[in-house]
Amino acid sequence: MTRYWEDIHAAGRVPALTKILDVVRHTTSLRFAVIARVTQGYWIACAVRDGIGLGLEAGDKLPVETTISQDVLCRGEPVVIDHVDVNPTYAEHVAPQLYHFQSYISVPIFLPDGTFFGTLCATDPVPHDLDKPEILAMFRLFADLAAFHVDASSRLAENEITLSRERTQSELREQFIAVLGHDLRNPLMSIESGARMLLRRPERAVELVPHIQKSTARMAALISDLMDFARGRLGDGIVLERNIEYALQASLEQIVREVETAHPGRRIKTSFKLDHAVTCDSGRVAQLFSNLLANAITHGDPDEPIIVRASTNEKSFELSVSNAGKPIPPEAHEKLFQPFARGGGQSSQHGLGLGLYIASEIATAHQGRLAVTSTDGETCFTCRFPIEPSPPSRR
Repeated sequence: MTRYWEDIHAAGRVPALTKILDVVRHTTSLRFAVIARVTQGYWIACAVRDGIGLGLEAGDKLPVETTISQDVLCRGEPVVIDHVDVNPTYAEHVAPQLYHFQSYISVPIFLPDGTFFGTLCATDPVPHDLDKPEILAMFRLFADLAAFHVDASSRLAENEITLSRERTQSELREQFIAVLGHDLRNPLMSIESGARMLLRRPERAVELVPHIQKSTARMAALISDLMDFARGRLGDGIVLERNIEYALQASLEQIVREVETAHPGRRIKTSFKLDHAVTCDSGRVAQLFSNLLANAITHGDPDEPIIVRASTNEKSFELSVSNAGKPIPPEAHEKLFQPFARGGGQSSQHGLGLGLYIASEIATAHQGRLAVTSTDGETCFTCRFPIEPSPPSRR
């Protein structure tokens, strides 16, 4: 198992390591001791006992080429130096010149699966008689003990992450089943009821068919949202069909007209300044915008206008939807973009609670971000993404 020390959540996560260093210093009289994560790229202190004022603390990094631990990494064998100045191998090495030590011992730390983790080192500014079998055996024993604790802590961290992920998935499944069972059942029952009535009273078709069509459209919208949710959570995210769009403003204006027609009592003020072409999936951007407008209609003050702004510059596209109304509590902000979240205690008639989640996923798919600010006077959702996507990273 290969785990970087950062993933083990700093040296404080494994307090036994500092106790090992205390014993090392006490038994050898070496005043500086450290357990370090060592890779081809860097040396990072995991636990430190500094009695010589070197100034290193847990989490500090050093260029690996400036350390003798690099030799331990390459050879997988200990390095023991009684007196650097008379040592033919290390007298001219950069490490004692930089860190001012004369005696030094370092042994490799191998995790239980054989992976090289780092080193257990101890040094002192004065020479010490370290090249003894019993000292080396003791250091090897302490290195094995350190490996055990690092491995155990790493496994614990992994288990906690797995447990948290499974708990989240379990809660999500429960929400999914409850919401799906309730929200899809309503339009389905409406369709079924209308169909039964048509069988008994065909002459009422003109009255009943529009209701059936509305219920069918609502079910289609719910299913579409669920498909997007599944792509975002279970697949590789929302897939885009990008094109260079020169008429994105017309698409946004069409969404505004549709919402105004559906809600004739609501006012929507727009300010569009789209002077640059945008490489995007215009259908998905329209979906994002529609979701934000629907949210503003649902939660905004019906007596105040909804303010829509969209603009471009040479690098980015920005779209914002603002509404007056009660502010969103700060502690609720990060939950707004989670699936099945419903702000303000709204009932299921307002949908599955996936609108903002899907809008956020669309922004992310465009290499952008959907953010919210909310004060006593205004709640504003803002989407911003680059007008040209970045090329995919090479692995």
